[in-house]
Amino acid sequence: MEQTMQQDGIVPDAVEEEPSSKITISYSSGKSVEFGQELSPTDVKDEPEVKWEADPAKYYTLVMFDADGPNKEEPKFGDIKHWLVVNILGCDLSSGDVIAEYIGAEPSQGSGLHRYIFLVFEQKEKTTFDEPK
Repeated sequence: MEQTMQQDGIVPDAVEEEPSSKITISYSSGKSVEFGQELSPTDVKDEPEVKWEADPAKYYTLVMFDADGPNKEEPKFGDIKHWLVVNILGCDLSSGDVIAEYIGAEPSQGSGLHRYIFLVFEQKEKTTFDEPK
C-alpha cells in the first residue's frame, strides 16, 4: 500500500503519511476501488459502500476529497471536499451525521485524471458539529 500511495503521489502530496489500514470502497455500478485505478464519472456517480476494520463501540469520520482541483498540474484550489460524514458508529455509515453530501467525480473538461481520496479517522468520542452544511 505504501509504495502505491507514494507512486501515485498521495503521500506526501495529499496526506503526510500512509494510513494504518485499508478501506474497501464499492460502487453500485459494480466497480470496486483499488489504488491507482481509473474510474469514470459515471462509475462513481452514486454514493459508494465503504467498509473498514472498526471497533463497533467507537466513532469515526469519513472524508472524501479531490486532491487535484482544478487539475493535477495546477492544484490551486487545493483539496476539494466531496463527502464528509462524522460520528459513524463502527463502520455503519447510516449511523453517522452527514456534514457534506456525497458528490461524485466532476472534473472539468480537459483537466486530466484526478486523485479522489477516501480517509477514515477514529474520533475520541461522539462530537457535536455545528458547521453549516
